[in-house]
Amino acid sequence: MARSDMFFTQADFAKRSQGTQCRPKTQARRMSSVFRRAVLAAALVSFAALAHAQSKPIRLIVPYPPGGPLDIVARALADKVHDALGTVIVDNRPGAGGNLGADMAAKAAPDGTTLVMGAVATHAINPWLFAKMPYDALRDFTPITGVAQVPNVLVMNAPNADRLGIRTVADLVAYAKKNPGKLNYGSGGNGSAGHLAGEMFKAQAGVFMVHIPYAGGNPAQLALLSGQVDLTFDNLASASANIKSGKLRAIAVTTTARSTAMPEVPTVAESGKGIGLGGFDINTWFGLFGPAKLPAELTQKLNKAFVDALNTPELKARLGALMAETMASTPEQFGAFVKRENAKYEKVVKASGATVE
Repeated sequence: MARSDMFFTQADFAKRSQGTQCRPKTQARRMSSVFRRAVLAAALVSFAALAHAQSKPIRLIVPYPPGGPLDIVARALADKVHDALGTVIVDNRPGAGGNLGADMAAKAAPDGTTLVMGAVATHAINPWLFAKMPYDALRDFTPITGVAQVPNVLVMNAPNADRLGIRTVADLVAYAKKNPGKLNYGSGGNGSAGHLAGEMFKAQAGVFMVHIPYAGGNPAQLALLSGQVDLTFDNLASASANIKSGKLRAIAVTTTARSTAMPEVPTVAESGKGIGLGGFDINTWFGLFGPAKLPAELTQKLNKAFVDALNTPELKARLGALMAETMASTPEQFGAFVKRENAKYEKVVKASGATVE
């Protein structure tokens, strides 16, 4: 055996002892390095999962057919939020008065990848109109932001209005009270916005007018133009061309504030303040909802993206072409608004007696 293997000098012993004493520190450093690598790996996995979730397209359900105001605005919004949210695909799912598409959103996972463009019908009228609903309009959704509102307008066939001497809300109410049941009004069907506006008007003004339902808004407008009915509560966008041509007379808009599209037309509330109509307020509105239990941070992110888009000149111009006005809001403001609308229409629908089985 070599001498070097049998004998240790004092220096050799010191070196080996020093190495032995340092071994625990080396192990600690190694364990710390392994831990850091594990944490980094976990973070990379989480980041990859988050990136994957953010890259997944958002499905924006429109519960009505293509080409309508909700669809037009939804597609404009989808383009505008692309930089903030990525791809947004508009998915038209009409049926059951909007209930079909709204229900699909209500039953989706609350991960921000499925939204719905809800409306006054899906979230305020239908819950009281339909005998059976597939969802709860308040509990099954997370409000994100209001999008727009479109005033309805009380219009009369112009020659008929001249013949009856009606130019204002006060004239209309006075005539109706003197001639109960002689006036009639058309609508797009039982439970439609025009029908319920007429019922609210009758209840608040204390008058009786005969309701004549048609199979949609266009047939109702044709009936008004031909003189088959005396008046309607029509959508301002669809009635505006005939108002401007003089075929229809705009008596009043149905919102609490005058429309910027037709500022010369007074509101029902201001014209009828002294005859029971001072609180009259009804319009067509729509807004964005996610499924219930959508995380607060995700709700705020979606709200900011869509509100920023709504406040751009391009979107305001698009809404203006539809005679609509933006109603961008916080999730809390929009949620409170929907609750008020839901409560309001409970009374109106029940008073009208309208039901859909």
